[in-house]
Amino acid sequence: MGRKIEIMDTTLRDGEQTSGVSFTDQEKLKIARLLLEELKVDRIEIASAHVSEGEFTAVKKIMDWAKEKGFIDRIEILGFVDGDRSLNWMRDTGAKVLNLLTKGSERHCIQQLRKTKEEHLADILDVLTRAEKLGIRSNVYLEDWSNGMRTSPEYVYFILAGLSKAAVHRVLLPDTLGILNPDETFTYCADVQQRFPNLSFDFHAHNDYDLATANVMAAVKAGVSGIHVTLNGLGERAGNVSLSSVVGVLKDHLHCEVSVDEKKLYSVSKLVESYSGVRIPTNKPIIGEFVFTQTSGIHADGDQKGNLYHNDLSPERFNRKHSYALGKMAGKSSIRKNLEELGIELDQESMRLVTKAVNELGDRKEVVTQEDLPYIIADVLDKQTLAQRVRIKNYALSVAAGLRSVATLSIEIDGKTYERTADGDGQYDAFMSALRQIYQSLGKNLPRLTDYVVTIPPGGKTDALCQTAITWQQDEGRPFKTSGLDSDQAIAAIKATIKMLNLIENQ
Repeated sequence: MGRKIEIMDTTLRDGEQTSGVSFTDQEKLKIARLLLEELKVDRIEIASAHVSEGEFTAVKKIMDWAKEKGFIDRIEILGFVDGDRSLNWMRDTGAKVLNLLTKGSERHCIQQLRKTKEEHLADILDVLTRAEKLGIRSNVYLEDWSNGMRTSPEYVYFILAGLSKAAVHRVLLPDTLGILNPDETFTYCADVQQRFPNLSFDFHAHNDYDLATANVMAAVKAGVSGIHVTLNGLGERAGNVSLSSVVGVLKDHLHCEVSVDEKKLYSVSKLVESYSGVRIPTNKPIIGEFVFTQTSGIHADGDQKGNLYHNDLSPERFNRKHSYALGKMAGKSSIRKNLEELGIELDQESMRLVTKAVNELGDRKEVVTQEDLPYIIADVLDKQTLAQRVRIKNYALSVAAGLRSVATLSIEIDGKTYERTADGDGQYDAFMSALRQIYQSLGKNLPRLTDYVVTIPPGGKTDALCQTAITWQQDEGRPFKTSGLDSDQAIAAIKATIKMLNLIENQ
């Protein structure tokens, strides 16, 4: 289509309506900066007016920063049909763009507001007039618009006719309850645009039927000029449409121009995952952990013979890379790809034995990482492929109610023994504190722990084996993962840590 489609991200407003999610003011400022400076989205919606003191503080910080950077006109606030109350709140924060929440269905207007459509339109126009006098630019949300088009289209046309004569920059069309399918989305979006060609329309999708991305595609085909998204698909109930999915669909299927920097999508999404506490599903397109991982051995073989199993969503576009899973379905090609990255070569018989061992581990549902391969090779071939330069001689972990945990550690590095005692927020944190002291005394830095995942079998009992997988980042190098298996979570984490120590000592 070749059109430029504006992207408005509402992670900091609608996305924060995800159950259990509440960003601090500093987190909000950081996310706003990343959205505008790194991802380069066109606009962001950051808050609802007069929700709380904390919200006011966060918005004020963002607006002060935006004023310095020249982003004032790209930051929007949800306001209400409440005379000048929302407008005064915005004025005090320095905000200059209002997204006015109005009723987009007759049922909402009559049952929630207890007003006629004429009364509601008059109230809307009053707020728009006040905003114009204050130098605030206005967009208008038609809340429950999708139901309005289904059940009371004449009501929608009446409100739009009034807005078409007012100082309105954009009309925002939300599928508030996520009820639409792509056919309806196209029909309704095309209808309002044909009737009101002087208005500019955005589409705001929710994902209750898992159709949000398809509905976005239909809305853009119908001619809307803007799409609302959230990072990681955060939002109330089933969430909003995800920024990453929208970018892929608009660029690859509709050939639209979007301003978003694809290479920053993954890193920003991971930061928001950390701030929100809501995990990105591992199979979520573009930003999920495993979406660029081939599991089947035949796929790895096909890639080796001409990238036969690649599509247009290449990981390099998003500053990521292909990987090949190690488990019961891994073939020699998958294992060879991983060994190449580690700089290890094996003869044909050794490869057969290692492949057999990896498949057997996969059958037992154990997670096998690339960093585990040297250990598997050493075990299977009875060779010290990875020298055990670091060994734990002894350790003691203690925990007591109301007191910080304490760890005493005795560790051998290249034949020399070192001991330290340290406290921490939990047994593993205390262990890491003691280990860090030892390495600092040697003038060495430990990699930074960036992720920690514990997996326990469903229905597992108190003595069930748990897998602790830890992701590490050393300086500017590639993140790597080590894992440990034990019935005690802290010991499983320590096993994973010892693997990490031997990896870095052997680099």
